[in-house]
Amino acid sequence: MEPLVSTWLSGLDGIPTQAQNVNQQHYAASLMKVPVAIAAYRLRDRGLLSLDEPTPVHPDFDSAVEGERFEMDQAEDQDPETWAAVGSSLPLGDLVRRSLIVSGNLAANLVLERVGLDQVADVLEEAEVTPMTTVSRGIEDAPAREAGLQNLVTANDMGKVLTKLASGRLLSPESTAELTGALVDQHYRDAIPLGVPEDAVVGNKTGWVDGVRHDMAIIHPSEGDPQVMVVLTTGLDDDESEFRISEVARYLWSTL
Repeated sequence: MEPLVSTWLSGLDGIPTQAQNVNQQHYAASLMKVPVAIAAYRLRDRGLLSLDEPTPVHPDFDSAVEGERFEMDQAEDQDPETWAAVGSSLPLGDLVRRSLIVSGNLAANLVLERVGLDQVADVLEEAEVTPMTTVSRGIEDAPAREAGLQNLVTANDMGKVLTKLASGRLLSPESTAELTGALVDQHYRDAIPLGVPEDAVVGNKTGWVDGVRHDMAIIHPSEGDPQVMVVLTTGLDDDESEFRISEVARYLWSTL
């Protein structure tokens, strides 16, 4: 596979000022957790759920393939706190937050189980993404993966999602502030945040599996207008890709 790097930079109007390979598909990895989180907040805004509601924590789930189930592997997760709660309950809002700030896989699947794939599809439709971006299954859903269901993104579509989120076009002001605040509290800061000014406020979401490493961010500089940046990489060595993302971010910022 030839290495592929896709980039997007825009203001909150969603009109890119820098773009490369923006309509090339990449495996979404953990970037899919953002539209899942938005779906939860949209339902909260509509009065259809409370983020305070106790949510049972369990590692087994219905597959996106009807009649199949799958069980998650704790070794594949970086969120021990959620796993420690298996057999008890956590507030739904805590799970949303952990799915973002530590990229918790179990937390994300529990949120997805609560909101449903249809609600996530509605978020993507409202963000006006193309059919190239899809969230078709949960994380580690092996039966669905074997059936060909994949979570896919493009830089163009993730740019649309973040610009509409940051500008308040997807959620209420309260929910927008809470969700973007969680992105600012992100623990993984070794990609885009390293390439932009240190005094900028950066809310980002990373995603990675073997051979795939992404980052996307809402950036509020100390001076000037907010920016949205997306850098997606496929087919690069993991260490190289992390360095490449920060260098690409530095270059993109220099063009402003």
